[in-house]
Amino acid sequence: MHGKSISLRDARSPASAGEAEHDVVRALAERLPRPARFLVVGALGLLTDIGTFTLIQNFGLPALVARLFSLAIATFVTWRLNRALTFDRSGRQQHQEAMRYAAVTATAQSTSYAIFAVLTLTLLPAHPQAAIVVGAACGALISYNGHRLFAFAPVTGNTSHSGSVRS
Repeated sequence: MHGKSISLRDARSPASAGEAEHDVVRALAERLPRPARFLVVGALGLLTDIGTFTLIQNFGLPALVARLFSLAIATFVTWRLNRALTFDRSGRQQHQEAMRYAAVTATAQSTSYAIFAVLTLTLLPAHPQAAIVVGAACGALISYNGHRLFAFAPVTGNTSHSGSVRS
């Protein structure tokens, strides 16, 4: 055979199949500029947020409580997608990157949630999903720059064994 050979272990390994699939998806995603990838991931996160919110609210939870749950689920979805498709590997361990992502996301989502709460309690009580969209747009501005410059920023300079950057 010519070219790359594949062992039986590689061909049958779910991890190998998953990695190959990820590589194809990543290659397709990289045809788009990073801000466009971020917007696509954000749109998927927003759909997750609105869908989860609507589902939970249909069980009778108040809008402000339902949004806390939907934000948590949407945040997990966007972290995984941004890590896989939008930003390059930072060189940090996954748990360290997750904590940095959580810090940025907490800031962005706090802004988003505050705008949502104000609009839901004042101007848009009959249309909380519209308030989600407005809040998400404001939070996205904070989120993109925070993730680009902090959460997924490459490790630079000397690092300790824990992967954190030394001063």
